[in-house]
Amino acid sequence: MSGQIRKKIEKKLRIRGYGLKMDGLEEILSFVNRFQDAEDEAIDLLLDHLDHQSLKSSIIDKEAVHPVISLLLEAEAAEEESPSSSSSSIRVVDAFLVPKFRYDPIKKHFFQHTGCLPIHGEASAKAALYRDRFLLLFQRVSRDQHFIKPAFDTDVETSQSYQKYYWGSEFHKENNFVGSYQQYNLWLVKEDGDGQYKITTGFFTENTIIVAEGEMLAEGIFQVNTCGFPPLEHRDKSLKVLSGHDFFGCGTLTKEDTLRLADLENRAVNDMFVILSDIWLDNEQRRLWKSWETVLDGFENVEIVPSLFVFMGDFCSHPCNLSFHSFSSLRLQFGKLGRMIEAHPRLKEQSKFLFIPGPSDPGPSTTLPRCPLPKYLTEELQKHVPNAIFSSNPCRVKFYTQEIVFFRQDLLYRMRRSCLIPPSSEETDDPFEHLVATITHQSHLCPLPLFVQPIIWNYDHCLHLYPTPHTIVLGDRSEQKAFKYTGITCFNPGSFSDDSTFVAYRPCNQEVEFSAL
Repeated sequence: MSGQIRKKIEKKLRIRGYGLKMDGLEEILSFVNRFQDAEDEAIDLLLDHLDHQSLKSSIIDKEAVHPVISLLLEAEAAEEESPSSSSSSIRVVDAFLVPKFRYDPIKKHFFQHTGCLPIHGEASAKAALYRDRFLLLFQRVSRDQHFIKPAFDTDVETSQSYQKYYWGSEFHKENNFVGSYQQYNLWLVKEDGDGQYKITTGFFTENTIIVAEGEMLAEGIFQVNTCGFPPLEHRDKSLKVLSGHDFFGCGTLTKEDTLRLADLENRAVNDMFVILSDIWLDNEQRRLWKSWETVLDGFENVEIVPSLFVFMGDFCSHPCNLSFHSFSSLRLQFGKLGRMIEAHPRLKEQSKFLFIPGPSDPGPSTTLPRCPLPKYLTEELQKHVPNAIFSSNPCRVKFYTQEIVFFRQDLLYRMRRSCLIPPSSEETDDPFEHLVATITHQSHLCPLPLFVQPIIWNYDHCLHLYPTPHTIVLGDRSEQKAFKYTGITCFNPGSFSDDSTFVAYRPCNQEVEFSAL
């Protein structure tokens, strides 16, 4: 067994470009042997940390590897002394704490960004935003069976495993052609005036990345027959190539922890999330307060109370910009909401309450990701509900092993407004299904042009959907919708302020129950 582990260590180091001395091998071996049945994860974790060190040489000896191992062992000891984060069934991840990974097309693996990420990035950060989006999809597409080139010389026309696709950087290098859909669309109209080309499901907006299939003509013109989004990759396949990297932000788990949490998750058949979007607190005369109290009364009296209440903004009926002068009033309304929750003791003691700001709520700007609600507004509520959590928009929640993404934005309206051509009706006419197809295939929550929806350049990775999460909750002013797409559950809870609609969601079996008063 020890010999197999030695060979595995040497192979992994060689792949990453390292040499190895005998004393370094013995040091690594003693570290890896601490983790029975999780040797691969331990080796990958050690190598990831080595990649971030300023090593004097690519030859790894004991002197180079010992400080890294010491730090990892200290972190393990500290985790054992403190309550384990994996012991909690619900963990909330603020968008600004999501780790940033970049793909290296030369070494063909991801590496984690270290150091501080300034909010006001340099000009190069904007270019990096688009490059990172492209490379994320590029490495995903390169593994798809339709894009893998044959290992030996074969007749491409008769090969069923490879089709000739041109997209993105190939256009740029060979034909001075780049990959934004707006430019593709202009070319299609010019070269194919009859519009005899096919598109796949989704909203084709400017800056979305597409794959084009067609024929290269003698004049050097690429005539497109079909264009669509990059094919989607199953979550399990993505995880296999990530070398144990934690893209979600909850930390890596050993195989034993994963199995234990999966077992607990299977038993949590009664756990429920109650999700409401658009809760206006600034108008005493509205029926909203009575409706909200009805919701609390109903769940207070059930046998098992919900594990989590998720309140997504807007929390005010008017945009909270410079012309808004009622912040003190809104603060009092949050306090009133806190007293209402406090009046339901079972919910207060046994449920968690998560607050996510909406697009018009108070904050430094309307750019994404959005900061949590200001403490000035929420501290009165926090006095009455100590376990209330105020997080960013978007926000991530991990339920045992399941990854859930919450995003409050009127995204469907903006996507339809920015769509360059009518979406294809061949597979579906439902706009929500087109929206889900767009964000999942683009691996991004908001693939709109930056002049339509500004994004903080250095934090664009917070909106990535890679690997694909188990569930995506899209809070939108449009009607309630749910759609299961290639193993991903996506739904919109509706607008509580407009029609008193909300969703009761059971994460154990990903069951979505539409509710209304």
